[in-house]
Amino acid sequence: MSKLVITQNIEPSQLTNIKKVVPDWEVIAGRDSSVWLDHLQNAEVVVGWKKEISEKCLQLDSKLKWLQSWSAGVNSMPLQSLEERHIQLTSANGVHAYPISETIFALMLGLTRKIHTYVRNQQEKKWHHSGLKLEIHEKTIGIIGVGAIGKETAKLAKAFGMKVLGVRNSGKDVEFVDEMYTSTQIHEVLPQCDYVVVTLPLTKETQHLFGKEEFKAMKPSSFFINIGRGEIVKEDELIEALRSEEIAGAGLDVFTKEPLEEDSPLWDFENVIITPHTSGSTEHYTKRVIDDIFIPNLKSYVAGNPLPLNLVDYKKGY
Repeated sequence: MSKLVITQNIEPSQLTNIKKVVPDWEVIAGRDSSVWLDHLQNAEVVVGWKKEISEKCLQLDSKLKWLQSWSAGVNSMPLQSLEERHIQLTSANGVHAYPISETIFALMLGLTRKIHTYVRNQQEKKWHHSGLKLEIHEKTIGIIGVGAIGKETAKLAKAFGMKVLGVRNSGKDVEFVDEMYTSTQIHEVLPQCDYVVVTLPLTKETQHLFGKEEFKAMKPSSFFINIGRGEIVKEDELIEALRSEEIAGAGLDVFTKEPLEEDSPLWDFENVIITPHTSGSTEHYTKRVIDDIFIPNLKSYVAGNPLPLNLVDYKKGY
């Protein structure tokens, strides 16, 4: 009997729907490791990465054939070992499009309309204009990494009448993006933007993509938003760009080291908004992973067909 292990709590109705697809399989589900730990080595399919999977499922006698990540990013997983064992890996890419695009605009609007400044003023019971003057309408946004999150961000940007520039490896056109560039053309994009939004995954190619030269290429009036991965940015060079006013401010959800250390200068900049890597948090997370990604893939898997959704290309790293 084949075995499916889900290392997360899911709704009873979702468990029922999964069992309808694989009625002859043993299905184990629950967040507590005591529920699934002893079943890992014999599992053919696992949903949700845990460190114990390396110990149990990457051995010679493991039966694992497919791993469904619970997260969109897979950079923390042993990709080389998974590839060597010919284990298919699918990500939760797309599950974050709504919440993260909302966070991107919350950060952009907060910085533009000085909401973060007014929150501080409220805490001090201070009635002060604080130099509010900027608008977001009809400005230019550069989206560095136009996947599901980038596309949804572009869609929202059009509601503000913004000009949307996009960067993706292929340079292929995407709906809601006015002009698309390849990753080698990023320095053509940065000087045009009032907002630079990073939605990239972390790979060998994107690590430290943003540093001194990229911040110098941006307008002094532009804002930098990063909801991708902290390691995409040379953090000390971002700090220097903020300190020297090479850019106008930043909205940051991800950092090189998390939690962000208490002595980081980023905490103290008045033109920086910090969120604790929560931009993807949503009430609908489990539904989107299970109903929208895993179950459609599971139907294809048991039919002997290729996995249609979010299959990771090990060579690209995403």
